[in-house]
Amino acid sequence: MEKVITNFGELTGTDFRTYFSNGKVDGALMKEANTLKTAYGEFVPQYEAEDMGRRAVKPVYFYKNGNLKSLPLQEQSVVKTSVGDMPAELITFYKSGAIKRLFPLDGKLSGFWSWKNEFQMAKAIDINTPLGHISAKVISAFFYESGALKSLTFWPGEVINLNTTFGETAVRIGVSFYEDGRLRSFEPAKAIDVETPIGALAAYDSKPLGVHGDINSLEIGEKGQLLSISTVTDEIKVIDKNNNRYIYKPLLKDALCGKEGSKETLPLKMKFDGDCVVFHHDPKHTFCLPDCQFEIHRNQLDAKSAAEPAESCSA
Repeated sequence: MEKVITNFGELTGTDFRTYFSNGKVDGALMKEANTLKTAYGEFVPQYEAEDMGRRAVKPVYFYKNGNLKSLPLQEQSVVKTSVGDMPAELITFYKSGAIKRLFPLDGKLSGFWSWKNEFQMAKAIDINTPLGHISAKVISAFFYESGALKSLTFWPGEVINLNTTFGETAVRIGVSFYEDGRLRSFEPAKAIDVETPIGALAAYDSKPLGVHGDINSLEIGEKGQLLSISTVTDEIKVIDKNNNRYIYKPLLKDALCGKEGSKETLPLKMKFDGDCVVFHHDPKHTFCLPDCQFEIHRNQLDAKSAAEPAESCSA
């Protein structure tokens, strides 16, 4: 096992390595303790997995210019960021060397180790967000190359109160920001009334996509305009200039999990593009506001049940 020279110090005990055409190392798998000196402090790359909760040992990866790309850590370490000190077991970087993402935990999910085990290990972190100070269990923090906070992804079940564009709001899954700190998107933890170009709607997505908080169902433009929204309770009738009528509403389908015969609600998704509204995010269902009338009917009987998160199939 030869020594490997990097921009951050010498590596010894490397079991795997490849090189770019310029001779810079692409990746190295550690078999013993090493220390890398970075602009954010000194870190020991992961060289062994101590328990069933940690992933198998990951390589340290570099960009062609020699800067770090991905750095798994042997022990959770504190990293200084623009929003405060944050613990990390995995750090990814931009090519410039700036931090891209921080993961406080880097666990391995399996039949013996679930996200619930990870959640129990996770600790609330104090974070100075553009919306104010919060204390939350986060899966990851995403940063712009400038260092500004881009998004936070919360653990399932974590609900945080934030002072959003729509007042104090309970938020789950995640929240994202523009680089100047303005709110970009968030996932409401319960239905909230939002004034839209077609009228007041109850915003809530019972089936949010993805496992990160980078883009969420309630999205706001750089000028503060509403860009997208989901609802599980509101039915919308559209009457166009030719008096054609269209109905858009949330759908019920058989639930994949839960009791036999149980149903789950698929939210109605809309986005606003200039003076038009697009249903289902499908251009074929686009209506320009000046040419149409919109009637909103809220299904009061189903509002509470439809806004309940679907039962998880996972343990």
